[in-house]
Amino acid sequence: MKQGVIVKVSGPLVVANGIENARMYDVVRVSEKKLIGEIIGLRGDLASIQVYEDTAGLGPGEPVESTGMPLSVELGPGMVSAIYDGIQRPLSVIRDQVGDYVARGVDIPGLDRKKKWAFKPTVKVGDKVTGGDILGTVEETPVVTHKVLVPPGLSGKVEKIETGKFTVEQPIAKLKAEGDSVDVTMMQRWPVRRPRPYRKKLIPTEPLYSGQRVLDTFFPVGKGGTACVPGPFGSGKTVIQHQLAKWADADIVVYIGCGERGNEMCDVLTEFPELKDPRTGEPLMKRTVLIANTSNMPVAAREASVYTGITCAEYFRDMGYSVAVMADSTSRWAEAMREISGRLEEMPGEEGYPAYLGTRVAEFYERAGKVVCECSDNRQGSLTVIGAVSPPGGDLSDPVVQATLRVVKVFWSLEDLLAFKRHFPAISWLNSYSLYYDNISQHLKEDVDENFETMRDEAMKLLQQEAELEEMVKLVGVESLSQPDRLILKTAKSIREDFLHQNAFHEVDTYSSMVKQFRLLKMILQTHQLSLEALKKGVTVEKMAGLSANEEIARSKYISEKELDSMDAVEKHMETQMQGLIEEVTKEHA
Repeated sequence: MKQGVIVKVSGPLVVANGIENARMYDVVRVSEKKLIGEIIGLRGDLASIQVYEDTAGLGPGEPVESTGMPLSVELGPGMVSAIYDGIQRPLSVIRDQVGDYVARGVDIPGLDRKKKWAFKPTVKVGDKVTGGDILGTVEETPVVTHKVLVPPGLSGKVEKIETGKFTVEQPIAKLKAEGDSVDVTMMQRWPVRRPRPYRKKLIPTEPLYSGQRVLDTFFPVGKGGTACVPGPFGSGKTVIQHQLAKWADADIVVYIGCGERGNEMCDVLTEFPELKDPRTGEPLMKRTVLIANTSNMPVAAREASVYTGITCAEYFRDMGYSVAVMADSTSRWAEAMREISGRLEEMPGEEGYPAYLGTRVAEFYERAGKVVCECSDNRQGSLTVIGAVSPPGGDLSDPVVQATLRVVKVFWSLEDLLAFKRHFPAISWLNSYSLYYDNISQHLKEDVDENFETMRDEAMKLLQQEAELEEMVKLVGVESLSQPDRLILKTAKSIREDFLHQNAFHEVDTYSSMVKQFRLLKMILQTHQLSLEALKKGVTVEKMAGLSANEEIARSKYISEKELDSMDAVEKHMETQMQGLIEEVTKEHA
């Protein structure tokens, strides 16, 4: 194939001419160092190339060679527990070969070519299969059974199927397709910019439990849904993403570190192998794929990391799994788009971002969903996408935030004021929302309690009333409020501090099951009802606030999942103390 020649280098953008059969989004090798790039623009004989490695030292006249293939990922056994860079190069292998820093031009395949996997067929000779059907399984980790799929678009009759240990490149089956025999391996490639096919998209009806009380109770996201976590620096976006990656009840988690600081990815790398999954008891890394493209890595590769991550997630979704993607943060991806767009001299949109920013963001989130997979057994899988956004100064009118909010159904609004008060997660209960309530309410009634929704609405009403009363307190002081209004402030404070506040670094409080969340909220609201009865009998809010049972309720969030029955004693103690106050007041009046 005829080589092209570099005519211009502008940061991560290289312009070349003379590339034979150049096509949009084809991968090219730039210069003698064989740097990986992708064609993102064609004008006459000139090709604009986005280079995913450092271009320092490149100059006009150096060769450019097209591979004739779009940017693709390798899908197969060996992905789970792996740590990749933005273009699916395994960082652990690179470290072993070239040291602690990624050298330019390193070309290492995404999947290990030497490792052998034990393959067990689930079909037999003579069976008819179509794209997406399961040929067999591989026990990839103790918690993930890798289902080897027929590549999309391929169908036929099984001529041969093997049992035993194979590498990802060795044929494990032979299909008779349209008169030809086709070998099938455990590995398949897929272009990252093209969504994988599915038969039908469904409405999410099951919540993605995260163990975070403010999210699961007040602003849940459905499995197959989309959520956005915007917030200023220091408000806890990354901690929220880490918590979701650790505790979300997804079968597979794909964590994309897109342009964030390296120390944050280091936290993930050191914590995940040690933390135990509450559902399986195995290390969390056994169900996680990490895509690490930190802020000191090439800017252009941020875009590749986002697409690489979502494509890997779609592959596991096609196996029928529930997959969760954490993208931290899509603002860094947008900044990379802005830089490339500027170097391409395109007409800028708002705040210098490209005019197609909204389209790219929408295309990314649209790849989420609960689907009937492309297969003959109609299995279902779900792909949930949760993206962090880092607007400058927490400005929610930022173009990236607005483009994201137009397409996602859940908004978790992080506030610096809450963070300054040391209230974490710093998610505003007044600004946030979820549009999945109606779809998942039936599941919550069956899975948690039929009164769960009523309790949640009551708690939210108290928090909203507190916000209104706070304005009055600022003007005239708390002493001017009536006793019922003071009780609202007392209960709302309990909801905020004893329920919504959650310590991500506490061994017990870091994760709350739905049963525990229900019990905690029920206890707080029952106390409110008891207090209303006591108010009618003449007991003051000040006397109720002095009860020792309040302290026991506050400490209840530190009760472990195995000892939840001890909450009964706390509830009983509160009833006894409240009854004692009523009797005391009755005697005084008598």
